[in-house]
Amino acid sequence: MPLTPDDLLSRLRDRDIAYTLHEHPPVLTVEAMMAACGDIAGAHTKNLFLRDGKKTYFLVTLRHDAQVDLRAFRSVLGARGGLSFASAEALREQLGVESGAVSPLAALNAAPGSVKVFIQDRLLSEPLINVHPLVSTRTLSVVPDDLLNLLRADGHSVEAFALPDADRSGSDTTTV
Repeated sequence: MPLTPDDLLSRLRDRDIAYTLHEHPPVLTVEAMMAACGDIAGAHTKNLFLRDGKKTYFLVTLRHDAQVDLRAFRSVLGARGGLSFASAEALREQLGVESGAVSPLAALNAAPGSVKVFIQDRLLSEPLINVHPLVSTRTLSVVPDDLLNLLRADGHSVEAFALPDADRSGSDTTTV
């Protein structure tokens, strides 16, 4: 059974992880999130749930304004074959969340090793990052090291990555 948002907050408190919780209307896109949450202190994020041609799943957290060329990104992730967005069904099965609620915290609902977790290196140097706590109606501000420690304590490895330069001529560039 996946964690509920309240289960997650309880786990944070049990591990003495400081956070600030912000309630807001549902946000399903980066644009909606910035309109509702843009004034919250800390780095804002967007999250991609991807899969490669061998059905390996990747949970990728980036700065909200990052642009991604999926072809160039394959080598960063170690993806085999094409890289595409995972289905809504896979999102529910693997991470226990709905579209719009994806964040690195959703990895806590996955078996360790079943989803590869990547966080953009620029986010890890921020004082705070903002992520959804398993729902799109809340935003959690947390210290990046606390987020990493929580995921690692649950058995998930997290890889930092530098975003490759986007190939502007490619058709796989996305600004989601």
